[in-house]
Amino acid sequence: MPARRRTDPAAGRAAVARWLAGDADRRTTTTAVRFTLEELAAVAPGNAVEVRVPPAGAVQAVEGPRHTRGTPPNVVETDVETWMALATGRVPWPDVLAAGRVHASGERADLSPWLPLQAARAR
Repeated sequence: MPARRRTDPAAGRAAVARWLAGDADRRTTTTAVRFTLEELAAVAPGNAVEVRVPPAGAVQAVEGPRHTRGTPPNVVETDVETWMALATGRVPWPDVLAAGRVHASGERADLSPWLPLQAARAR
């Protein structure tokens, strides 16, 4: 089953473009984060990893065992700016992981196969 969209793709791409241009207010940035999280769920469908970008959003993605209660075994959490930099290809996964800018736990928590997201890639 494909990921459910809550963000209009045109509005999401426009929000990402504004973020890339450095012209995004908080609402626009939140839209960009939610859109990119939905994109991740579309390219890496599943429920094995919970990706959290507080306070903007969270999504479950990546194929594997589904968790139903409590803290999931595979979690990725980062701040808004780091997530957008990852999603758009401004910084690579290993760099933010080494710098401690992303918390990734669990054997499926490596998002490098899907980042940067094609729909959000910096041009």
